[in-house]
Amino acid sequence: MEVTKVYVKKEEKENSRLIGFAEIILDDCLKIKGIRIIRGDEKIFAAMPSKRLSNDKNMDYVHPITKELREKIDTAIKEAYENLD
Repeated sequence: MEVTKVYVKKEEKENSRLIGFAEIILDDCLKIKGIRIIRGDEKIFAAMPSKRLSNDKNMDYVHPITKELREKIDTAIKEAYENLD
């Protein structure tokens, strides 16, 4: 599976690890919206769309099953974010 399109919007909030939002298209046939771009301690990564449950835990709606797809998504979003401006 390939990331065929990436759309990124920067979000600038003081003292926040959230630095933007993204949506991606996989294999030109599946769109995933609501991806948060987070600046972690060591790298930028994609946090998949999730819902807060009544017990204050989060449940992802969508998430990559393989490490390979996770890396492709993170890399594509990071590159798109860094190439904005």
